[in-house]
Amino acid sequence: MSPSSRRLPPARRPPAPRRSPRPAARPPAGRGPLPAPQGRPELVPFAAAFGLLVAAEDLYLGYLLWEPDRRWHWYVGIPVLLAAWAVAGAVLVQRGARRAWPVLAAAAVPPLLALAGLVLLFAALGDGRAAGWAALLLAGPVGCLVLATRRPVREWTRPGRAARPAGRDRDGTRAR
Repeated sequence: MSPSSRRLPPARRPPAPRRSPRPAARPPAGRGPLPAPQGRPELVPFAAAFGLLVAAEDLYLGYLLWEPDRRWHWYVGIPVLLAAWAVAGAVLVQRGARRAWPVLAAAAVPPLLALAGLVLLFAALGDGRAAGWAALLLAGPVGCLVLATRRPVREWTRPGRAARPAGRDRDGTRAR
């Protein structure tokens, strides 16, 4: 058996030749990978939109508390404050303010817990229809929490993102 007819193990085989009639595109000589775009990440507006959805759900839950006797009580103010918190977090994330993502993520937690409690309560009472609607409302806080904690949103709102001018190191000295 000749050495050229032996089969090499898969890890040591030479790469298969290209079968395309077109030549492979070659990157320009001396150029590295393209830099990341400097603008706002695509995920940020969606995180802000889910923050506004959380605010709308907070106001809806406040309306449900207010509706039975149509008078202002202290417990109606809690959903209004939660809605203001969610709107503030959404605006801060959209603007790229420092450490805005924890504000938005934390604004999604109280409605998430309240709605999860409602789902469990309605399910325990045997009202599957109400439990289903409450579970559907969970999409807002869950989506907001998931999107606000993603890396592009965290990096968009990290401290010092825009504080350093281009060409400077972290300590403010000129980069070489």
